[in-house]
Amino acid sequence: MTSTEPTLRCIAFAGHRRIAAGPLAQIARAVKEQDDREGTPAILIFDAATSARVELDLRGTPDEVVARLEPAPAPEPRKAGPGRPKLGVVSREISLLPRHWDWLATQPGGASVTLRKLVEEAKRAGQEKDRARDAQNAAQRFLTAMAGDLPNYEEATRAFYANDAARFTALIAAWPADVRDHAAELAATAMGNAGDAAR
Repeated sequence: MTSTEPTLRCIAFAGHRRIAAGPLAQIARAVKEQDDREGTPAILIFDAATSARVELDLRGTPDEVVARLEPAPAPEPRKAGPGRPKLGVVSREISLLPRHWDWLATQPGGASVTLRKLVEEAKRAGQEKDRARDAQNAAQRFLTAMAGDLPNYEEATRAFYANDAARFTALIAAWPADVRDHAAELAATAMGNAGDAAR
């Protein structure tokens, strides 16, 4: 993943040692300075919320690296022509059975209003499960990238998916401190959200 959002919160590791955490611009500077040192182990940067990998272009000085993070200026908005304003509405095609279209046609406000209400209701109803799934995915991404070659990785992963916090903590106890601590934090969030979603 390549990111150009300087306010993105990230965490960076050189080998198994955490070297920085915070806004992407701060991370970029720390990573560049670390990368310029000889003998630096591979550096990995993660989005702090999702654990998605973040790639940086480390050519040039630290200031040049940070300057490349600034988003390109937005194009000037086009003048509105005649007709109905867009209001952020995106028109796409959906396929429904005839009985669904018949039902939608009888609803107040028509098909579009009814579908928007149904989508919003489904989003609200599934928020806990979505949050639990996102937290679990974030923890798994980090574990795979940073701990896949560490002792007890497979057993720890099984304990994580079994929502067995005590066993997970015991299995990762011998891992390098920075990796262990971040993995434990992500796992605790995921296991807590999984418990909330199950209620």
